[in-house]
Amino acid sequence: MALEEILQRHLVWLGRSPQPAAPVVPTGFQVLDSELPGGGWPTGALTEVLGSQEGIGELGLLLPALAALTWAGKRVVWLAPPHLPYAPALAAAGINLAQLVVVRAPGRRDALWAAEQALRSGCCHALLGWLRRASYDDLRRLAVAAGGSSALIALFRPREAAAESSPACLRLALEAGGDASEGTTLTVRILKRRGMPAAAPLRLAVKRPVHALARSPLSLPVAGRPRADRGVGLPVHA
Repeated sequence: MALEEILQRHLVWLGRSPQPAAPVVPTGFQVLDSELPGGGWPTGALTEVLGSQEGIGELGLLLPALAALTWAGKRVVWLAPPHLPYAPALAAAGINLAQLVVVRAPGRRDALWAAEQALRSGCCHALLGWLRRASYDDLRRLAVAAGGSSALIALFRPREAAAESSPACLRLALEAGGDASEGTTLTVRILKRRGMPAAAPLRLAVKRPVHALARSPLSLPVAGRPRADRGVGLPVHA
């Protein structure tokens, strides 16, 4: 078989092109989709979102995809968010709250176990996790669980984690780029992706819903006391 015929039949991957990947979830940002293999968030693999600080609009980067998934009847799980999710802001951002579940975890091991169970259940189509102190072994454990699922998995971690090794197939570093008329501007650097490295950072205008994560910590309930999150409008599981 001639080389040209092999290339036309896509039997090999060209190093200058993004590597073919599993099905993806469009990000909702055309400029970002154009830089990601397959044209969206990868599924069945880990994505790391590394923010220079908390609350710069990192959630806004995922909200368009989550809105599309939830309104398609897909279940979305938030694992160990640092603050209480604010249902009205999420609804205003287009999230179908009936498909959103928040899972609280008292410790790192509990969070890892919960993530594995959610991914293995087959009914979780997107998992967002806040893991500040995850080791490589922790991430590898999640990567194995992710590989057995078809879910979008995004982990929010501090910017300093960029210096650490990771089994994630996609790693994005975020920096605040200033306020826009309807939200905020993010500078997005693709640190790792399947295929060739990205040449230049991207600037995205992100619609950041006010107080999507309220400033009240998402703490565990105390025996004999009512749960502080009863009025949030979201199913919260310990």
